Amino acid sequence: MKVLIVDDEANQRSGLAAMVSEWGMTPETAANGNEALEKLAEFPADVILTDLNMPGLDGFGLLERLRDAGEMPPTIVLTAFGSIEKAVQTVHELGAYWFLDKPYQASVLKVLISRAGSHAGLLADKRNLERQLSYKGSLGELVGTSPKMQEIFALLQQAGPSKACVLITGESGTGKELVARTLHALSPRRQGPFIAINCAALPETLIESELFGHEKGSFTGASERRAGCFEVAQHGTLLLDEIGEMPVATQAKLLRILEDSKVRRLGGKTEFQVDVRVLAATNKVPEEAVRGGHLREDLYYRLNVFQIHMPPLRDRRPDIPALAEALLAEMNRKHECRVVEISPTVLETLEAHNWPGNVRELRNVIERAVILAGEGAIERKHLPAFLQGGASPATATAAVADDGDAVRFAVGTTVEEAEKGLILRTLEHTNNNKTRAAEILDISLKTLHNKLKEYAGNKGDGAAGG
Repeated sequence: MKVLIVDDEANQRSGLAAMVSEWGMTPETAANGNEALEKLAEFPADVILTDLNMPGLDGFGLLERLRDAGEMPPTIVLTAFGSIEKAVQTVHELGAYWFLDKPYQASVLKVLISRAGSHAGLLADKRNLERQLSYKGSLGELVGTSPKMQEIFALLQQAGPSKACVLITGESGTGKELVARTLHALSPRRQGPFIAINCAALPETLIESELFGHEKGSFTGASERRAGCFEVAQHGTLLLDEIGEMPVATQAKLLRILEDSKVRRLGGKTEFQVDVRVLAATNKVPEEAVRGGHLREDLYYRLNVFQIHMPPLRDRRPDIPALAEALLAEMNRKHECRVVEISPTVLETLEAHNWPGNVRELRNVIERAVILAGEGAIERKHLPAFLQGGASPATATAAVADDGDAVRFAVGTTVEEAEKGLILRTLEHTNNNKTRAAEILDISLKTLHNKLKEYAGNKGDGAAGG
């Protein structure tokens, strides 16, 4: 970290520079504001330590110049007795990071410089992401120029740096996990771990062990102590995907952790403190999940400090060309192909499709097309049959035909195809509410998830989104 020290007293400058060096930082010194401006041209400081009262350009004037130029690093104002009022004015009016009156404790100054440096890094990341948003219509890995996505980007930039819980909603495949990763990247925790757990994919008997950890011998098969997701995500971010599928009893324990930030492993006798930001995602309508008893009302209100809704791809068709281009670049890297463009005819086809599988489905289509094309351009012949005028993926495989609320199958359809078609059409009917679909089909939720995993495995492993 680079620290610029500005003080008209030589002993103060040299003493501060020596301390900063001992702390593993790189110091530079200046005797007044004018000299500091000259030094900054060659020494891009992460943090500035400046006195207020100096001959020539004083500390207040220095910060005014930097603020007006839009180039002010986090600044700690060092002030003598009698100048505190002006120091407070400097913080409020000019946006200085902090002020410290003399004499100060070295340990306090060290902490302030470290925090100011972290703040500088966060500001740099924020400016970089804002530039991406401004010039490319993207924020992190999220892509979109539509008004809906611009609103989401603005909300992400507000919510990202905070510690607040965020509830991310939207249909399956819309990119909810990418939203969570972007929130993590925008937060002061970005250097910490990002852990995602799918609550719907874990058996009820194991979910608490995965979340909270367990002690050796706490249950059959617990042959050693194991850390849970809260421990693994320490100082980072934990995404609880499909929160509406979490057992209600586990939701009660989760609520307590969110309230007091303490976790007890299964079989443990003591609690320990955790520092984790919790994000949650669901493809259900949260209010309906609360009314249906699948999501505790108190947990919903605790998680719903911010709510970010990812719209389905069919509601943001203007984003499809930009998404397709971003996915094309990604698949070229992944498969070492040299596909340089997507033909205008293909783009028109992509924009016209309804995309029931959202961005995940678009990703699969682009990945397949890139592999088939290899190089050159993606043409219509590289698209799946259902995009060349055939049936949708579900109806193409299972020969399903719609007749109001009924489903008809062509003669010759296999039992396996009919089962798949019925499951997919039922999910479509329930707006992808898996719990409701399982009830209609009279199968367990676990069986439904296993079937969907099987179908996804048959399509390949290139799914993206959340």
